[in-house]
Amino acid sequence: MAKDWQELTRLTRGAPIAVEKVRIVDSGIKIEGDFELPPLARLSAEDQVFIMAFLRCDGSIKEMEKTFGISYPTVKSRLNRIAGQFEFVKNMPVPPREDVLDKLARGEINVNEAIERLQK
Repeated sequence: MAKDWQELTRLTRGAPIAVEKVRIVDSGIKIEGDFELPPLARLSAEDQVFIMAFLRCDGSIKEMEKTFGISYPTVKSRLNRIAGQFEFVKNMPVPPREDVLDKLARGEINVNEAIERLQK
């Protein structure tokens, strides 16, 4: 399977591709539509291997230096270049009103407590 994926990334040469059909192997269910590849799958095969190695090294840049025979700045530079290809979602604090309503929905507080907290 890995070779199939590498062949696909080699053939597309980094050009955007769309997936039009997905089949769940065990159930035989097929879904048709227009699906984007997940961000990691859009990386070049070389960058995918680099990221997999980084994960295998438990995120240790020193281990990456040994594995690839490259310097610390080279590892950092490559990780920064790869990270620059992704959009990251910033964590926004939950507004207090939504937090109160979520706690009420989960049964962590009762209606009277929720009203009291919302009136503050």
